[in-house]
Amino acid sequence: MKLFGTDGVRGEAGSFLSAGLAMRVAMAAGVYFRDHSGTKKILVGKDTRRSGYMIENAIVSGLTAVGYDVIQIGPMPTPAIAFLTKNMRCDAGIMISASHNPFEDNGIKFFDSHGNKLSEEVEAQIEAIANDTAAVHEAQVTGKQLGAAKRIDDVIGRYIVHLKNSFSSDLTLHGLRIVLDAANGAGYRVGPTVLEELGAEVIVLHDKPNGFNINEGCGAMHTKDLRSAVKQYRADIGLALDGDADRLIVIDEKGDEVDGDQILGALSLFLQRNGALKGDGIVATVMSNQALEDMLNANGLKLYRSSVGDKYVLEMMREYGINFGGEQSGHIILHDFAKTGDGLVSALQVLSLMITSGEKASKILRPFKLYPQKLVNIKVKTKKPLEQIKGLDEKLAEIEASHMRHLIRYSGTENKLRILLEGKDAKVMEKAMDEMVSFFEKALNG
Repeated sequence: MKLFGTDGVRGEAGSFLSAGLAMRVAMAAGVYFRDHSGTKKILVGKDTRRSGYMIENAIVSGLTAVGYDVIQIGPMPTPAIAFLTKNMRCDAGIMISASHNPFEDNGIKFFDSHGNKLSEEVEAQIEAIANDTAAVHEAQVTGKQLGAAKRIDDVIGRYIVHLKNSFSSDLTLHGLRIVLDAANGAGYRVGPTVLEELGAEVIVLHDKPNGFNINEGCGAMHTKDLRSAVKQYRADIGLALDGDADRLIVIDEKGDEVDGDQILGALSLFLQRNGALKGDGIVATVMSNQALEDMLNANGLKLYRSSVGDKYVLEMMREYGINFGGEQSGHIILHDFAKTGDGLVSALQVLSLMITSGEKASKILRPFKLYPQKLVNIKVKTKKPLEQIKGLDEKLAEIEASHMRHLIRYSGTENKLRILLEGKDAKVMEKAMDEMVSFFEKALNG
């Protein structure tokens, strides 16, 4: 059974991701980690979905059944789990979240003892153990070897200190009015607290999770409320987190959304000016706008492109000795402060740039003009291999002949095909996109 996708194990809670599956995956992970680590402690956090209760209890049962002690910390951002796993000397960390997905879905993400996401090779080993009924059964222990679980509610303080340490002690947010959309998710407590403690006036939206309203018409995926609030309150900036707070979307003082590639570009130049950029460039994905690469090259920096997914960005960052990278979707990795995308660390760096430059967000966060680019998601019944779709090679050849860049891939977490086209002529690109959508609708859903 295939369990791991691009970001852990994810699916509809109670259906694919049942209590039984969660327990089996936890037992398999416990078997793997106890053979590769030594503290016999695993940290478990979650976001605010109702199904988190079911999955958390199943994971705790599975881990204690194979001899692990479990530390439960309740709703906390995904990057907090990465940080706290290392900080609290645990063998591994587990985050229960489906990130930006609706509340019906949930997921299980793993971090190693250093707070890093697992490699595909390690995920494959855990998956193999989970699919081996005999191995799972034999791994169970009895008597005094059984693990224990305890809940700790005050670790939020450690993470808040960590976040504030990523913000220069010479700076303050005093005088800034910030609107924060917490997406009714895992950052609903820590986000406002950090910004207020650093001196900002904070207007908070969607900070009342009820188990079902995570990401619902709010947060990084739905910025309408945030854009309106920024204009209504005449705020300096709007910040939107997603359900597990590892993603950041920025709204400028005019109420307009800033593209993720422009954020990457602005922060790259900021870090370069401050001598804080390590390596000869940054890492983004194959989806990033070509204009970002051209701007970086003009400033003596390279753009390394990874596969889509923040863990692939991080792998390439390590390979080339680079400390900054991210995705245009809002996953930004500042490796000096975080092992994964962290919406709040990213927000504090954006605010640092604004404060030190003295410029408004609408100006300082747009260091270049984007080339016309469009991304369309198509729901598909099955994920037929692209190389088996008749006529696709000819369609792609036509696009390349028109000097457009293309990226076509299936989502790793949903039954969707993602089509990205980019070119300097918007009308030509729009026409080509309409043709591509019609082609795939017929080929995959006809």
